[in-house]
Amino acid sequence: MISDKMKELIKNNSVVREMFEEGKRLKKIYGDENVYDFSLGNPSVEAPKEIKENIIKILNNEDSYILHGYMSNSGFEDVRESIADSINEKFKTSFDHTNIIMTVGAASGLNIVFKSIINKDDEVIVIAPYFSEYNNYIKNYDGIVSVVNAKAPEFYPDLKQLESKINEKTKAILINTPNNPTGAIYPESVIKDISNILDKKQKEYKKEIYLISDEPYRELVYDGSEVPYVPNYYDNTIVVYSYSKSLSLPGERIGYVAVSNKLENNEELIEALTIANRIIGCVNAPSLMQKVIKESLDLKVDIDSYNRNRNLLYNILVENGFECTKPEGTFYMFVKTPIKDDKEFCKIAKKYNLLFVPASSFSYPGYVRIAYCVPYEMIEKSSQAFEKLSEEFKLK
Repeated sequence: MISDKMKELIKNNSVVREMFEEGKRLKKIYGDENVYDFSLGNPSVEAPKEIKENIIKILNNEDSYILHGYMSNSGFEDVRESIADSINEKFKTSFDHTNIIMTVGAASGLNIVFKSIINKDDEVIVIAPYFSEYNNYIKNYDGIVSVVNAKAPEFYPDLKQLESKINEKTKAILINTPNNPTGAIYPESVIKDISNILDKKQKEYKKEIYLISDEPYRELVYDGSEVPYVPNYYDNTIVVYSYSKSLSLPGERIGYVAVSNKLENNEELIEALTIANRIIGCVNAPSLMQKVIKESLDLKVDIDSYNRNRNLLYNILVENGFECTKPEGTFYMFVKTPIKDDKEFCKIAKKYNLLFVPASSFSYPGYVRIAYCVPYEMIEKSSQAFEKLSEEFKLK
């Protein structure tokens, strides 16, 4: 028999994945070109061509014993040093290789953070709407999820609610900016306000409260928007980063955790994170991809393609009477549903072969997430389906 925890996880299987599977089913019936699947955040922009070149170069030139062998659980030292140098150049920090732990993507990064800091019944505050897997990651280590709502239409955290939720059991606050699913970027003023609240609460409870910044979408921003680097505002910050979106490498599972020297007891935490990498079963991040990242730190994906999709989809939605805020980052549109039941709205949208993710799965009912990391031509062709959906609800 499987464990009780897994029974619960099976029952609450990812809605995103369910919609993706539904898309495959509909495509078999109606053909790929007649199904408009906006469910999955799978990058549609190709990885930079230099990635392939770097892989070949490394395979040809690196000592295979070193390249394919074990290394420190925290990753190759030269790779971590290069990443630290890159961070320092961008954000005026003073990191070195000891501040970086290579991970199997951001998901693994979050898991080793929670493994390292959570005791049973410690609380981690998350900002709704949020990536639903956060619940599972926190509960993996017997932590408790505490939810604070973001306020529409900007979808910044409700700071009064945040302050009221922090208590003696609060171990960390987890933020995600640019945000999945809203596309919101928390401005400097919001980061400063969160930092001030945490400084005050740390003194009140005489303990460290961590601010965990989950940043897989940091490079996916538009119109000159800037994403504040959180460690420059709050000392007890842990950054979790992934190259899945910034370099279109989601299947390669490569990322890192960064811990500032300003963080209380940072050496102890870094040691814990390194050991946690081994304990959760990853052992170390993929060796080849670590070396590839070292050679690819200055590369970027074609943001213009996502921006073109963003503008087209936003115009289609607004012209058809749908209510949404134009996202500043990521490749998601967060759209208010014309009826209260977002799951029912998604069911109705399927009549027109439109597939969205109900935002109740992000703990924020009454909205849907539309992922526009899809071919531009699909968005163009979906215009008529959106028009029919709009007519059904008399939005125009």
